[in-house]
This record gives sequence, C-alpha cells and structure tokens, in this order.
Amino acid sequence: MSTDSRSGLDFRSGFACLVGRPNAGKSTLTNAMVGRKVAITSDRPQTTRRVLRGIVNRPTGQLVMVDTPGLHRPRTLLGERLNDQVRETWSNVDVVGLCIPADQDVGPGDRFIAGELAALRRRPIVAIVTKADKVQRGVVAERLAQVAALGEETGIEWAEVVPVSATVGENVEVLVDQLIRLLPEGPILFPDGDDDATTLEIAVAELIREAALEGVQDELPHSIAVVVDEIEPREDRPEDRPLTDVRASLFVERETQKAIVIGKAGARLKQVGTRARREIEELLGTPVYLDIRVKVAKDWQKDPKQLRRLGF
Repeated sequence: MSTDSRSGLDFRSGFACLVGRPNAGKSTLTNAMVGRKVAITSDRPQTTRRVLRGIVNRPTGQLVMVDTPGLHRPRTLLGERLNDQVRETWSNVDVVGLCIPADQDVGPGDRFIAGELAALRRRPIVAIVTKADKVQRGVVAERLAQVAALGEETGIEWAEVVPVSATVGENVEVLVDQLIRLLPEGPILFPDGDDDATTLEIAVAELIREAALEGVQDELPHSIAVVVDEIEPREDRPEDRPLTDVRASLFVERETQKAIVIGKAGARLKQVGTRARREIEELLGTPVYLDIRVKVAKDWQKDPKQLRRLGF
C-alpha cells in the first residue's frame, strides 16, 4: 500500500484524460483543474492538436491530466493522426472522462465516442456534463438523463456522473476528488511543485498559435501550425534584467493565408506577437523578445513529410 509521507493517507497517482467531440470544453476544464493554463482554448473546434499534460497535486493523490484533441471525422491526414493520438492516449490512461456539453443535446458524435469507449476494458469512465453555467438547472437535469440513457445504450456503467462549470468553478474540485479516488495506489510521479509535464517548446508554440487563432476566419485556423526554433537567455544581460529570446516559425498552407496572418503593413502579426509575448513571459517568468516568422508549407495537413517536419 502506498502512503503519502506528508499526511500518512493512502496516496493515489496516475493519468486521466478528457475526451469528447470538438469544442466540448475539455481544454478549459483541464486548465481549471490544474489551476493555470496548460492547454490553449478557443471557440474554434479542433483547437487542441497536441497531447498536453497538466499535473494536479492534492494531499491524497497526484492526478496527471492529459488534454487530447477532439475526436472527429477526419478530412486530412492531420485529422487522421490526431484521432490516432486520442485513441492511443485513452488506451494508456487510468481514468477517462467523457465530456458532454450541457448546452447541446447528446448527439451522434457523443454516441460514436461512447461506443469506442465501451470497448475499453477494466478502466473507469466518468461522464462529465460541461458548461453547466450556460443553461438553466432544468436543462442540466435533462442532459444528465440523456447521459444515463447513453450509458445504457452503449453498455457503459459510469463510474461517476458529474456536472461542472470550468468558468465559474462549479464542481471542479468534486471532479478532481472523484478522479483521484479512481486512480490506483502509487507514488508521486512528478516532483512536488510541478504542475506541467509538457515540453517548454510545445507550450510556447501553443501560446503563439492561440494568439494567431484570435479573429481569423474560415479555413485558416486549421492551416496554422507553429514550431519554436529557439528559446535562449540573452547573453551579457545583468542578473536583475534578464531577457529570453524566443524565435518561432508560423506555418500556413498558402500565400494568401500568409498575407492574412501578417496583415496590412504587418499590423496583425504585431498584435499576435504582443498577445503571445505576454503569455510567454508569464510562463517563463522573464521578459521576452519574440521573433515570429510566417512561412508557407503548401498543403501541410495532407503531406506526410511536412507533418513530420511540424511534429505530427
């Protein structure tokens, strides 16, 4: 039996992932549980592309939250690879949470994902009704009834059913407690104080992509990818005035998209850089000089070679 030396209590540790259709609130909920941003958010479906990890430390356990892309009907090779990421992740975690938004009826996408989850054996599955603050309590009750029916339809016996609101904090701690309770007994997996197990380069790249997604239209959001080329402390700076150089490449698929991202006289790219730099400075804890170069990688979402180059 594993015990937490700080409290003498039985200690549990392990991995959990939130799954669901695109824009079900998975990333926002992950950030609320961890207590800070570890996953970018946007009202654009399929914002999450990377498997990101945030760590929730409690006296009774350590919960490693894995944020995954939304499972969707793929239209590109990138989409197929993102779906593969999701399936691989949920087959390797200890607990799975299926997110179903309260402001939408349970639909075919939810049934499809639940059907796939039903094939997981000996793994607890928690039903999470997200965005509970967006609807009246009566609607939440209707959604909970639909979730119960979904379990019966797919043969899933929900380990728990929890309505939450990540934006106002409703039941977030209840969900954390329930997920930790479902983890196996085990030691601390990451040192005390850590709350992020994502590589720095990926975290910075995602913050830049989040800034670039703001206000763009049509197909452009899916065509944006970011690769961080360098994160280095500026040499010859006094200790009380550090500066970190961050250089990144922002890729789009066509020259017309490049013009949109840059904007007239570079105005839009400057806005992207300003927003991203603030977030990166908060992440790194130092002032940042951010250099973003916009490049064209033609049809990269469909090109295996380009996908490998961009880390997919």
